[in-house]
Amino acid sequence: MRPEELRDLLEAVAGGEYTVEAAQKRLASLPFTDLGDAKIDHHRAIRCGFAEVIFCQGKTPSQVRSITREMLEKGDVVLGTRASAAHFQAVAQFALDARYFEEPGLLVVDRRETRPAVGHIVVASGGTADVPVAEEAAISAEVMGNRVTRLYDVGVAGIHRLLAHEEVLRDANVIVAVAGMEGALPSLVTGLVSCPVVAVPTSVGYGASFGGISALLTMLNSCSSGMGVVNIDNGFGAAAMASRINHAAAEPR
Repeated sequence: MRPEELRDLLEAVAGGEYTVEAAQKRLASLPFTDLGDAKIDHHRAIRCGFAEVIFCQGKTPSQVRSITREMLEKGDVVLGTRASAAHFQAVAQFALDARYFEEPGLLVVDRRETRPAVGHIVVASGGTADVPVAEEAAISAEVMGNRVTRLYDVGVAGIHRLLAHEEVLRDANVIVAVAGMEGALPSLVTGLVSCPVVAVPTSVGYGASFGGISALLTMLNSCSSGMGVVNIDNGFGAAAMASRINHAAAEPR
């Protein structure tokens, strides 16, 4: 259940359009449904602004299918990360509108009449090899209701490519900067803008990059203030953080 749905239900009860008993019946399955293999948190959108997201890796296709089916019975959007083609095929058996983004490994079912696109998030990648992680961030952020601009292959080896987009960078409420190798891009971006920057190290790089640890340490040790760092290859985590920042900036309470 989304926050606006709960508000509408409470207003309907207060206005006499809905009985207390009917509202109680509708809320009976909250806060979660126990499927045995998983417990689906139907309160997540109310508490956190977006529905629970399925981490598909390690789950069987049938488990992802049953979780998705349950979520769609109570809501209208499902996002699955680290999804395989087999996960998608299992979901597509009953959800013909399911979409699969192979490069970032995302599974999406979105049945909203209109997807919100609030504020402005910029997702920048150091190189083309970082794009799968950047796309995980960008698509996840879009599904979470944010307006997203992509700036790819703007790493420090050709700094003029980034500086050509200074106006776009300064228009953002938050920037997700994705980079492997030495991981210098987020430090550079943070030094150019006043908004928060979410840094994402990727596992792209030669041997001494140690699968992204080198980039992670660069970002953690940055002297550019205003940067937060998520885990290696965690585009989704960056999107979730950026979405909260962007919504707070775009929709002041």
